[in-house]
Amino acid sequence: MDNQLNVLARKAGFNSALRHFKVVTEYVGRVSKGANLADILNEHLDAGRVSRHQVKPIVSALLVDKFDYVYKSHNLGRMIDDVSAITETVSKWSKLDIVCVFHHPHTGVFVINPKRDDQWEGALPLGKDELLVVYVGAVRGEDVKPSVLREAADDFASLVDGAKVRGKKSYVSERRSAIESKPDAPTGSAAPSAEKPSAATQSAPAVSERPAAPAPKRRARMTSRIPVLVTNELFHNGNVEAWKKIIESYKSKYEGLDVLIWYENERINDINALFKWGKVKHGTPIMISVVGDDPKDVSKLRRYLYEGASPRFEAFLHGGADRTLELF
Repeated sequence: MDNQLNVLARKAGFNSALRHFKVVTEYVGRVSKGANLADILNEHLDAGRVSRHQVKPIVSALLVDKFDYVYKSHNLGRMIDDVSAITETVSKWSKLDIVCVFHHPHTGVFVINPKRDDQWEGALPLGKDELLVVYVGAVRGEDVKPSVLREAADDFASLVDGAKVRGKKSYVSERRSAIESKPDAPTGSAAPSAEKPSAATQSAPAVSERPAAPAPKRRARMTSRIPVLVTNELFHNGNVEAWKKIIESYKSKYEGLDVLIWYENERINDINALFKWGKVKHGTPIMISVVGDDPKDVSKLRRYLYEGASPRFEAFLHGGADRTLELF
């Protein structure tokens, strides 16, 4: 029988396990205070504090064993490239804390807070029959029966498959709704009279107003690397030209943004190289990211690039060579 503690026999393995345990202990405290685990993990994945292979054991240890979340494994019944209807619906489930783990067959695991559009972007499009696991628990301070959590997990699976799911009172926090709907002052109450300024205030010399300080310049940021799956038999010259047209259209609309491309962890400065190498084939992901002050329409860009890497690339090649497409 293999010794399951062999990894701890060496200094490197012991230190790696110790770092993992420290991170998990920190997450226990933050989730106990009401943080969504997907928000924490994505923050730390971007910062390099945790690796993607740690996601599944962390989610299982905390959400299942520690906090007793209900979970449901679901193979998607359709391809998903637009999640606006999903986020709009689940964002109203204020009594529930939800975490999704999507298993991409080529790029690995994505952990998602489904109430946030930005966390879906890296995983889109979600392919039909691919695995999505949803974890549902109660928001801190709410009392939710396990039967309601199981019902919510089933409803979420139906929602991602395109069904219309009606809102249920058992998913919505009455306490939060009451706080949000509470008026600032009782109806019919008189407005408080303004206090008469004191003599000292009246006699004080007027202070000249200083011009408002200019707004601080926003720091340029780069989105995480987003996989675009090649569905054509080969990413050939037609796909390359389609991508050029799409990226040109995006940069024309958003002049301060740039689109970066990686293949096999190597930055691609000349997109023609993807065709010249002759090894970008069906089922291979090409990674992209957007860099700039305020990246916009990233999901839409990815959808167009996904089409450009498919047999439908010719839709982007109409018009003259010097014509910029108006896609955004």
